[in-house]
Amino acid sequence: MDLVTNTMQDKTPLESLKEQRKGAAKPLLWIGMASMFMAFAGLTSGYIVSRSALLEREKWMVFSLPDYFYISTIIILISSVVIFLAVKWAKKGNGSASTKALWLTLVLGILFAVFQILGWQELHDGGVFFTGQGSNTAGSWVYAISFFHLLHMIAGIITLLVTTIKSSNGLYSSKNTLGLELCAIFWHFLDIVWLFLFLFLLFIR
Repeated sequence: MDLVTNTMQDKTPLESLKEQRKGAAKPLLWIGMASMFMAFAGLTSGYIVSRSALLEREKWMVFSLPDYFYISTIIILISSVVIFLAVKWAKKGNGSASTKALWLTLVLGILFAVFQILGWQELHDGGVFFTGQGSNTAGSWVYAISFFHLLHMIAGIITLLVTTIKSSNGLYSSKNTLGLELCAIFWHFLDIVWLFLFLFLLFIR
């Protein structure tokens, strides 16, 4: 008991605060992601309501999703596998392999964003416009939903960049992977959300 008491007393208030923050980090992240998912659920609900109303009046445009969306979906799925390996290698003490995997994940994330933008261009070239003359509610919803996800992806890319730089500077070890784990959880969340949105838009046309 004396040993435990002395250990607790040896900790400074700053160290105790850091431990408390670490303990709260994951729960706070899960709460934040739950809020984000509710926002996406609201968008898809709005899509369904609009579709139901306009189908009755035959004013709902039916079109295929751009090929670039299929490519970007494959890319983000691969990126999730790579960042999973990054965390796994970091926990095993292989910082070099972990850092390389993080850089690869970052490249894949940027490629995802590029292919999303190319997908919008493909929609535009196919006569599906976001707004203005010739636009249709169906097309506007696809732009809006994918753009809203891309905004979150940009946040994920920035988070991933910071995490990758920290990893490159040797700030993570087998005993200190919390920051890397939080980044990976958020990245997997973005992956799952996009997969959900992609399948939703693919089958509910």
